[in-house]
Amino acid sequence: MRSTAVSLTLLLTLSPIAMAGQVYKWTDASGTTHFDAQPPENRPSTVVPLVKPPPPPPPAKEPETPTIGPTGPDQKTIDRQVRKKVDDQEAKRKEFCTTERTNLAQLQNNPRVSMEINGQTVRLTEEQRQKQIKDAETQIAKECTK
Repeated sequence: MRSTAVSLTLLLTLSPIAMAGQVYKWTDASGTTHFDAQPPENRPSTVVPLVKPPPPPPPAKEPETPTIGPTGPDQKTIDRQVRKKVDDQEAKRKEFCTTERTNLAQLQNNPRVSMEINGQTVRLTEEQRQKQIKDAETQIAKECTK
């Protein structure tokens, strides 16, 4: 008896979720918005989500960083400028690393490599190509393993 009651309760609780279908929203020529279970044949429509998504989380606050010296608006401005400079340097470093890794892959996978030297395109010898590979690997190990 008890298992039947539990089963019946679960069935009644979950049945609206199982029966819920998609709802379509569209606007007709007169500007009236319509909702229906079937999309219109001659108009674009959007599917309306049945469950309202949770609101986005509030933006994270920057942690308070202890400062030495004055804590007025001038110090906060300086802190922001320093953070921006560090972020810019990190972006440049990432761009350099991406370019260097791409160049290394091209050097390793292509035995016929040409470079522009002093405005002229020159094909590298195998020794020059190996030196370029070694130099690229050194630069990647030095700058891109942080």
